[in-house]
Amino acid sequence: MKTIKIGLLGLGNIGTGTYKVLEMNRKQIESATNANVVIEKILEKDVTRDRGISIDPAKFTQNPDDILKNPEIDIVIELLGGKEPATTFMLEAMKNKKHVVTANKSAIAASYDKIKQCADENNVLFKFEASVGGGIPILNAVTSALQGNEFQEVMGIVNGTTNYMLTQMTDNGLAYDDVLKIAQEKGFAEADPTDDVEGIDAANKLTVLMILMFGKYVKPENIPTEGISKITKEQISEAKAQGNKIKLIANAKNHNGKFEYSVKPMVLKNDHPLCGVNNEFNAVFVTGNAVGDLMFYGRGAGALPTGSAVIGDVIEIVRKINK
Repeated sequence: MKTIKIGLLGLGNIGTGTYKVLEMNRKQIESATNANVVIEKILEKDVTRDRGISIDPAKFTQNPDDILKNPEIDIVIELLGGKEPATTFMLEAMKNKKHVVTANKSAIAASYDKIKQCADENNVLFKFEASVGGGIPILNAVTSALQGNEFQEVMGIVNGTTNYMLTQMTDNGLAYDDVLKIAQEKGFAEADPTDDVEGIDAANKLTVLMILMFGKYVKPENIPTEGISKITKEQISEAKAQGNKIKLIANAKNHNGKFEYSVKPMVLKNDHPLCGVNNEFNAVFVTGNAVGDLMFYGRGAGALPTGSAVIGDVIEIVRKINK
């Protein structure tokens, strides 16, 4: 059985989840790939934190070249987050003929053309299922089983923080400031929640969806974006009284040759499938000209769901390496 060696950039929450998925499902992964998939090196500064996993200290490094230029490593998983140095590291890995898997929506959204071109030039694979919707396999669906469709629209609840907050405001009548504090205490919101509550995270994910579904690359800063920070209890109550809910929706549609896109709070009728998506859950509602309406629903974040998507990409790459 062939051994495929992985270099892991970052052992934070998602990195730890990825490591756990690989270990807990090792037999299944070996059966699916006919390969022994091992994490060879891990780029991480904090080597003492208890992550609930046992790792040989020799696997850790603080020198990225131990991964990016290591001839034994076949696949690099980038889970550092942020645009830099993540983008530079991914490009360097590709130039050294390594396949790359990432969950980094901000790096993809900012530099998709450059990263994809580098992958093509070096004949390596670039996979990023985990960048949108955590464990929800939306990207693979639209690029495989649904690729025979011309997509007409996508509507996504793709940020768990804001969906949790809006759910609590709707169901419990809480004010924005109060529910933000609760979300932070529960770990659903960061100390600085700007990227989530102002729609920036959702815009990054919409950029990725538009690339794959419509073949259009629109940088996040060019997407009209409005978050939830100005939504009041009164607006929530008014929507409720009319049989509606307010949801933060990432939306792109292509009708009669006119392409429109936005991230903003939308008032949806209670019978819309997205209205049943509550708390930290995510969903992506897709309309294709052949398949009609479909909805993909599940945990849009979290260590194990996102790690599941990362390992799914790794399995696809290993299968192609083994052909």
